[in-house]
Amino acid sequence: MEDDHVEQKLEMEVAPAQIAVHPNHDFVSISVGFVIRVFNLSNGSGVNLVDDNGGHKDSVRAIRYSKSGGLFVSAGDDKLVKIWDTDSWRCVYSIVSEKRVTSLAISPDEQFVCFADKFGVVHVIDVGDYKNVESPPVIKKAVPILSHYCSIITRLEFSPDGRCIISADRDFKIRVTVFPEELQNGVHEIQSFCLGHTEFVSALAFVGHQDNPQGFLVSGSGDSTVRLWEYTSGSLLDTFVVGDKIGHVRSTEQHEEIQAVVTDLCATSNGSMVAVAIQSFSGISLLRHDHTSRTLSLAKVISVKEEVFIPMSIAAAASTPFIWMVMGASNLETSGPGLVRLRVISVCSSPENGEPETLILDDDQIPGGDKLLGALQGQVLIGEEAFSAAAKAVKRSMRNLLIKKQYSSERRELRKRGRNDKKLQQTQV
Repeated sequence: MEDDHVEQKLEMEVAPAQIAVHPNHDFVSISVGFVIRVFNLSNGSGVNLVDDNGGHKDSVRAIRYSKSGGLFVSAGDDKLVKIWDTDSWRCVYSIVSEKRVTSLAISPDEQFVCFADKFGVVHVIDVGDYKNVESPPVIKKAVPILSHYCSIITRLEFSPDGRCIISADRDFKIRVTVFPEELQNGVHEIQSFCLGHTEFVSALAFVGHQDNPQGFLVSGSGDSTVRLWEYTSGSLLDTFVVGDKIGHVRSTEQHEEIQAVVTDLCATSNGSMVAVAIQSFSGISLLRHDHTSRTLSLAKVISVKEEVFIPMSIAAAASTPFIWMVMGASNLETSGPGLVRLRVISVCSSPENGEPETLILDDDQIPGGDKLLGALQGQVLIGEEAFSAAAKAVKRSMRNLLIKKQYSSERRELRKRGRNDKKLQQTQV
């Protein structure tokens, strides 16, 4: 029972840092633990978030900007979903979830926010009137619309036209569901399933082209693959095995081979490439998407060699050539709470599908410079020992969150009894 308690404590308390970039490159946001930090790139200063209810109380697991950048949404282990107006950075809606929240998605028209809880239920809330909300934040009730039946949903995305909601889970599935016109009725039409991964699906992104504005779906997984899908039919177009290309690279721990688990994906500014973050790899891989042949190929492997840096969350804005990367975790005993480190890579596509030109920016070259690093990292300089602690803790937390555990019937009963005892204590307080 003691080992079970330690395991639950690791899973719940050590949370990977997250990063989100405003689509017009006006703001950069990170979350670490229950703290959200925002930097205004336009005026070069940190942003004060206003929430009359006091902000998040536990680790934030997901942050998102809307397509126009007018909305910012955050959610996590405190079972709260908070919607922020980025003009004032005031929390306009606060939604209470029955379970901890694992993922978020915002419709392209900014009318709806969807979130998934740890039991695999997807909920939706109408936020179309957010500009008319007066303080304090309005408490709204979300409507459940679909379920993955007790499988943790790892990622949510709306299709570019907003017609479908795509949900990926820990049991290897990607489900494409037609978004309902009447929310109260739930969803009754499954467009397709994208099946093929053999481990948890950890990341989703869209790549597009002017000839195909709806684009294709790209997914990353614990099975060391990145896959390209025609998502409306569920057709698998191509599979890129990440481990085949970077398996020879050593990780930050001596003599340990890299586990090529994909932890995050994001499309580059023009949508022609996908940046891939890989567990234990100090850097990212760039995959090129050929819209004609509908294939993925390796464009470049970019290694960060001067320091221990394992990106756990990556993001980009369509208006700039930058890929923003963050490494960090909450509640590290050796380095204090909320350790985070930012790095930025500049990516420029080369003609005739040659190797792209890339540059890992020094700290003084990053947009916002020392002011940004001070505001988002909490400090400008971070020691090597703290980096190593963060890398180990993040690796452990990702494993605890995503890899499905197998328990004996006796241990399952003990875990259930422990949860019930905890609920009873909370009701008696």
